[in-house]
Amino acid sequence: MMLSASPTALAKSSLEEMLETLRRQDEDEKPKDLPPALPSRPTSKARLPSARRSLPTNFKLVSNGENGCGFSEVEGKEESKRKEEELGEKRDVFGSKKLRKIVNVDSPYDLEAVVGKKGEDKVSDAKAEVNEMQKGKAIWKKLRVWCRQSNGAWESGAIQSTSGEESFVSLSNGNVVKASTSELLPANPEILEGVNDMIELSYLNEPSVLHNLKYRYARDMIYSKAGPVLIAVNPYKDVQIYGKDFVTSYREKATDSPHVFAIVDTAYNEMMNDGVNQSIIISGESGAGKTETAKFAMQYLAALGGGNGKIVSKILETHCILQAFGNAKTSRNDNSSRFGKLTEVHFTESGKISGANIQTCEFLTQLHFMLSLLSCMVSDVDVFVVTFEQSRVVQVAAGERSYHIFYQLCAGAPLALRERLNLKMANEYNYLIQSDNLVINGVDDAQKFHKLVEALDTVQICKEQQEQAFAMLAAVLWLGDVSFQLIDDEHHVEALADEALTSAARLMGCATHDLMQALSTHGIRAAKDNIAKKSTLQQAIDTRDALAKFIYASLFDWLVVQINKSLEVGKRCVGRSISILDIYGFESFKKNSFEQFCINYANERLQQHFNRHLFKLEQEEYVMDGIDWAKVDFVDNQECLDLFEKKPLGILSLLDEESNFPNATDFTLANKLKQHLHSNSYFKGDRGRAFGVRHFAGEVLYDTNGFLEKNRDPLNSGLVQLLSSCSGQLPQSFAKKVLDQSLKPGISSDAPKQSVGMKFKGQLFELMHQLEKTTPHFICCIKPNCKQVPDTYDEDLVLQQLRYCGVLEVVRISKSGYPTQMTHQDFAERYGFLLLETNASHDPLSISVSLLKQFNVLPEMYQVGYTKLFLRTGQIGALEDRRKKVLRGVIGVQKYFRGHRARRLFLELNKGAKNIQSFVCGESIRRKYASEANRCSAFASQLLDEQLTSVIYLQSVIRGWLARRHFSNMHNSKQLNRESIKSRRKTGRKLSEAKVFPTVDMETLHEQQIQVVPSVMADLQRRVLKAEATLGKKEQENTTLREQLQQHEARWLDYEAKMKSMEDMWQKQMASLQTSLAAARKSLAADSTAGQLGRADVVSPSHYYSEDNVSMGSRTPGMNTPVGGRENGSLNAVGNLLKEFDQAKQAFDDDAKSLVEIRTPQPTSDVNPDDELRRLKGRFETWKKDFKMRLKETKARLHKRGHQESDKTRRKWWGKLGSRSGTSPTLK
Repeated sequence: MMLSASPTALAKSSLEEMLETLRRQDEDEKPKDLPPALPSRPTSKARLPSARRSLPTNFKLVSNGENGCGFSEVEGKEESKRKEEELGEKRDVFGSKKLRKIVNVDSPYDLEAVVGKKGEDKVSDAKAEVNEMQKGKAIWKKLRVWCRQSNGAWESGAIQSTSGEESFVSLSNGNVVKASTSELLPANPEILEGVNDMIELSYLNEPSVLHNLKYRYARDMIYSKAGPVLIAVNPYKDVQIYGKDFVTSYREKATDSPHVFAIVDTAYNEMMNDGVNQSIIISGESGAGKTETAKFAMQYLAALGGGNGKIVSKILETHCILQAFGNAKTSRNDNSSRFGKLTEVHFTESGKISGANIQTCEFLTQLHFMLSLLSCMVSDVDVFVVTFEQSRVVQVAAGERSYHIFYQLCAGAPLALRERLNLKMANEYNYLIQSDNLVINGVDDAQKFHKLVEALDTVQICKEQQEQAFAMLAAVLWLGDVSFQLIDDEHHVEALADEALTSAARLMGCATHDLMQALSTHGIRAAKDNIAKKSTLQQAIDTRDALAKFIYASLFDWLVVQINKSLEVGKRCVGRSISILDIYGFESFKKNSFEQFCINYANERLQQHFNRHLFKLEQEEYVMDGIDWAKVDFVDNQECLDLFEKKPLGILSLLDEESNFPNATDFTLANKLKQHLHSNSYFKGDRGRAFGVRHFAGEVLYDTNGFLEKNRDPLNSGLVQLLSSCSGQLPQSFAKKVLDQSLKPGISSDAPKQSVGMKFKGQLFELMHQLEKTTPHFICCIKPNCKQVPDTYDEDLVLQQLRYCGVLEVVRISKSGYPTQMTHQDFAERYGFLLLETNASHDPLSISVSLLKQFNVLPEMYQVGYTKLFLRTGQIGALEDRRKKVLRGVIGVQKYFRGHRARRLFLELNKGAKNIQSFVCGESIRRKYASEANRCSAFASQLLDEQLTSVIYLQSVIRGWLARRHFSNMHNSKQLNRESIKSRRKTGRKLSEAKVFPTVDMETLHEQQIQVVPSVMADLQRRVLKAEATLGKKEQENTTLREQLQQHEARWLDYEAKMKSMEDMWQKQMASLQTSLAAARKSLAADSTAGQLGRADVVSPSHYYSEDNVSMGSRTPGMNTPVGGRENGSLNAVGNLLKEFDQAKQAFDDDAKSLVEIRTPQPTSDVNPDDELRRLKGRFETWKKDFKMRLKETKARLHKRGHQESDKTRRKWWGKLGSRSGTSPTLK
């Protein structure tokens, strides 16, 4: 069997490495500044890892025919050195260095340093994979491999044949090429194409990783896993994978596909379960999509810990504000963040976001470059903002733009605001027209401005403060248009008092003359005095630009302070937080200045943090805990950081030293750097002012032009005094902050000011300190192409970024390492209850081993260290599933038991409550009853007395009325009897006299006859009154019937209307009959009187007697019988009609009552109320006609009783009587 002949394949055991280290202890070394120290580890007395067998020193691999080839050990070392020189990288194998404890005072970690020599033994996995292919022809023939083309691209194919060290490969496009067998790399089977995690790849090499990412990118699967690192490829288009359904899916663990949501969810769960702060570090080049990834991370974090909805919405709106003021278009990215931001979100114990607060900690650097660290110790959200490139305010490179806010203000400001600010379009300002790119394709600056105003309203920045901020922006733009003119032969200048100067002074709130004086002079410090001196053109321009940059940087800081006030809520911080770091990416342009120098230095430090946690600390943990571990080499950028930070010969130290020399120039700085750093392999001197640094991401050439000026503080005291004299609130606050900073205790006025570079270094170290206190989660953003177009995949560019990020090394460590690490104590506490053996030892180590054996975990899937248990990927999941099942069962039992206990307690409480309620209700009712009884007994007697008194009074009134009426009737009867007797006597006397004297006067006889009539009239009146009383009673009965009918009107509405109509008709007809009867009585009385006067001697015939032969009067002495018979006959006829009327009325009333009684429907009754009503109406009409006819006949008889020869007076009287009877109402 052929052994792998890789140059670094002959790795020595750990014991041999340690012996080699001890042999080199006494070698001389030059003292050098140490890199940042690694975290301290507990002292361990662990045994050394088990030694692996190593080959003899002089062992050689000899080729054996055509099936293989080998290299000697010496050749391997030479090949390794050659590869190192080609790649320009130095690789470290952790564990091959000697350890020394040296305190490094210039370290962001402030811990013990770990330094040592580089190991000589290396590992090359790619070559090992190729040599594994060369074990036999039967194995590698027809095997899918990767073959590098002449243009450097990798192409997949299959080996057709081999000849010595060369092979013929059939590519996927059908071409057959010849390639060196040693340069071929194995390809994964098709089933492994597009896997989620590249740990799953059988063959791990660059083309396999590159192809896997390309395969997923072509299918819009932009997220992939490389062990613990999430790789995000910028799609440069909208991909619908961020909606609410995706948020819900990842929250409910319904999917395990790689996603930024999954990373945030993992960090959130670890924070809640372990109580350890987390951090999410988003890295990548400019344009790789870091800002958008941070947005989506915050979006998912807001969904997880919604809490106060207003606070969450404010936090999300801060992105819009900070991007407008801190982002700009560069040659690589249309929305490049020119500041870094670390958002630390704090949570309550229940996992809800409890608020936010931003604190600024800015340094007063007023140069072409502004650095400020904005720290947020929020009760719930802490934000560190490291802002760069203040110089972009006054200097814009070709093809780029200044900050977005300037263009948005010029395009979207309303007309009233434009007039107040005297605002012009963007193409009219000198600061903005330095570049032709005034607009960004597909971006509406006016709409962006409106959204910015809405975001400012959301974070509760009032309209007045917004207008003040816009006024400062307009003042910056007008300052760029200020021009100068020569005033003497020494090239001194003075600012022109034109529109630009006047507008800038008005917006700042200062006098035009004061602004002109501040821009045209500069101060020189002589001893303890400051002397104002006229400025040259360049000095005046620098002063003007310094003022503009200072105003903008101070405005940015003020804006963050206002956001801080808005987000400031409760202080319920419980120490749980998740930090999201979104910082500028690595930059390399044709001309790189001080800004790119600082940006790339920060990225070097972040890369070191990445290496520490994924390489150094991981492998050191394995060694310190004494497990058997094969080292994996990685690119360590510590030497590059030493180049920046080392004292006294680091770049920052030399830059500070040169900045303190008044006569120093950019050329002297470049020469000094080349003089002291030429021997450093990471430094490259170039001609003129340029120098190069070999960063982790590649070599960058820097131009020292402006380095010294940007590293100093050019803001003179005159500008500070100018701002303090302004009437505007913002300029005064900007100046006050500078003055307060200079008056802080411990800062001497004579002490040299700290440079920008050293401030930046200190702030960066503070950032590293905070990140070291968290558990990191890494997201590596990849830019697929430089043109920023979708569906374009530049393999060389992607491969370069993957190398910079160390993705292959991460995957190798994750694949061969132990990502899950738990102390024996924690492991026993978390899973110890799953152990079935009751007689097991209570020692945590014994419990851990027993649990692993119980669940049949293979020995190669774990290792037991001295303090921790190390598990490979996927092993902890089985234990967690089992733990969850057992806990669910336990919770189920507890649920039923607690439910039973709660129900039993509830029943007992319910029973007791009901008993108490019954007693209380009974007592309450008894008390209420007693109270009511007392009240009723108090008023009962009084009420009874009142009722009895009322009844007695009513009875007395009724009895009195009845007695008076009876007395009155008796009195009237007696009076009428007397008058009747008197009239009869007089009549008899007159008749007797008439016999003697037949020629008596007729008028006298008429008067006597009239005196007899009142008795008859009284009788008729009584009958009429009786009829009226009866009629009134009947009307009352009809009213009662109508009320009864109304109770059933829902069903008998039509019938009731008919009955009511008939009752009205009856009443009218009854009134008509009464009128007719009254007329008949009057006619009868008149007729009787006339008959007595005109027919005294005539005997009445027998047919005038009443049909009933009832005599109504007694015979009067002296009068003949026929006369009295006629009178009684008339009275009897009228009486019969009246009696018949009463009987008919009674009969009809009874019939109507019977109809009312049958109104309620009876199921067994056959009577139809409508038919009965029609019959009753017909009978009434028949009776009415008959009664009317007989009434007319009676009236006719009464008329015939008169004498034909009656005189004119009698005829008139009958005429009147006839007319009166004719006008009386008739039956209808």
